[in-house]
Amino acid sequence: MNGILFDFGILLAEIALFSILIILGQFLIISTLKQLIQWLPGKQGENLLTLTQKILKKLFLLLAFGGVATILALNGYLLLQGRSIYRYTLGILNDISVEQWRNLALGLGRSILLLLLVSLIIASLKPRLRQLGDRLKAWKNIKQNNHSIDTLFMALDLAITSGLWILALVVCLDFLFVPPWITQYFYLGIQVYFWICLAIISVRAAFSLIETLDGLSTEFIAKNPESILRFYPRFQHLLGLLKRCLEAAIYVAITGTVFAQLPWVNPLANYAISINQIIFIILVVAFSIALGDIVVEKLLLRSPDLSPIQYRRRLTFIPLVQNGVRYCIYFLGGVSVLYVFNIDPTPILAGAGIVGIAVGLGAQNLINDLVNGLSILLQNYYLVGDFVQTDDATGIVEAMDLRVTRIRDPGGRLHIIRNGDIKTIVNYSKKYVYAVVYVGVDYDSNLDHVYRVLEEVGHQIKELHPDVLEPTRIDGLDDFAESELTIRTATKVKPGKHLPVQRLLRKLIKEAFDREQIEIPFARRVLILKNEGTLENLDSEAESMSDFSQ
Repeated sequence: MNGILFDFGILLAEIALFSILIILGQFLIISTLKQLIQWLPGKQGENLLTLTQKILKKLFLLLAFGGVATILALNGYLLLQGRSIYRYTLGILNDISVEQWRNLALGLGRSILLLLLVSLIIASLKPRLRQLGDRLKAWKNIKQNNHSIDTLFMALDLAITSGLWILALVVCLDFLFVPPWITQYFYLGIQVYFWICLAIISVRAAFSLIETLDGLSTEFIAKNPESILRFYPRFQHLLGLLKRCLEAAIYVAITGTVFAQLPWVNPLANYAISINQIIFIILVVAFSIALGDIVVEKLLLRSPDLSPIQYRRRLTFIPLVQNGVRYCIYFLGGVSVLYVFNIDPTPILAGAGIVGIAVGLGAQNLINDLVNGLSILLQNYYLVGDFVQTDDATGIVEAMDLRVTRIRDPGGRLHIIRNGDIKTIVNYSKKYVYAVVYVGVDYDSNLDHVYRVLEEVGHQIKELHPDVLEPTRIDGLDDFAESELTIRTATKVKPGKHLPVQRLLRKLIKEAFDREQIEIPFARRVLILKNEGTLENLDSEAESMSDFSQ
């Protein structure tokens, strides 16, 4: 009976020891993954690390069931053979020499001391890292980089803490005389883990540096408005792209380094250099486009003696030249990418030329738009800022290129018109334009008196409105209308300013006519009843008058 109890106790002890090892391994690996997940703030939902965590939990569960089943099977086999589990285990323990037990005890002691030392180091490092982060946030009092500094030092804290614990546990395996072929895989895992930590910390450090420099640049530009950094706001929109490219380049470089240490994926490490070259080309293309836009503007607008017409003409050409420079940069970037993959671009360019000819033959509308747009620019039919009237729209030209013209009408609507569809152009912005206003007066009015009042209003508007070039001219009677005499007035104004002048002139005429008691006729209907009749006759006449008025 005692033998059965001993056998059952040994079996439970083996299962308990195996379970403790599984739980410890799961705790270490899952805890490490959870800390890595904390380095990815703002990324919601499933990602690679959370998916790996779920898979490892299932693997550990399967390993636990499989290990327990294996222990039960081996001990059951011993019992079927009539052997005692207790005596068999005791025999294995007796085969271990005293020297080996002494070395094992020494290894356990070393492991405990090492773990205590690591815990003390970590406890002393945490407050120092926190103090260093607070000092960096207080430096220059730049608020924009506080979040990135917090993220950086959180990553440093997690990397150092996790790395030291994992390294200490692997060293403990050496102390406990685990076979070298097992520990070498642990050391390889530690190297991969530290490379990942280095990548994440490098990304956070780069983000902190970029945001710090961004905050310092604003203060520097305010103090030195004429320095070369005055152009920095033109590049500021590229900070997001710069961050993403740096992040991708660092991760790709670290991945290539890790792959170079793993024999089964070593050939993939060579692709990291090519991928980083492409990332660098993308970044150079983006910054070259922004720099090209600045250079084009400075070259075309560098002369301080430009007349308003010359200024608007060059302002019209700036987007066209910038687009041309942009397409050239895109072309050079594409060719550079081909060279990265050791592809000769000459045959591709030749084939693209043939395809371009074929597309050009089928895209006659596009060619018509481009030719007409070029003609408009070269013939100076209108410029950006001109008030024009076409077959489809009337308003101010906001932008134009070789393909389309954008016109904003007085109602605020933006008309986008293909240049090939523009047949007739009326430009109100060439030298001067007349603000024409038609005035209706009663047939009984004294025209000489009306003309004198209109002339006074014409001189008045010349003094009030800066865009009026000459006093209002009275052209005389223009029409004998049904209930009024129509007088035509014309006021010479600056290009494109006729609409506001017309509105102001009408207001001044109305006020002057009210003051001089000059009647402005309006439509009226008079009902005359010649004979008294029945109510039905009145109704019929009222209906007929209503029909007449309609």
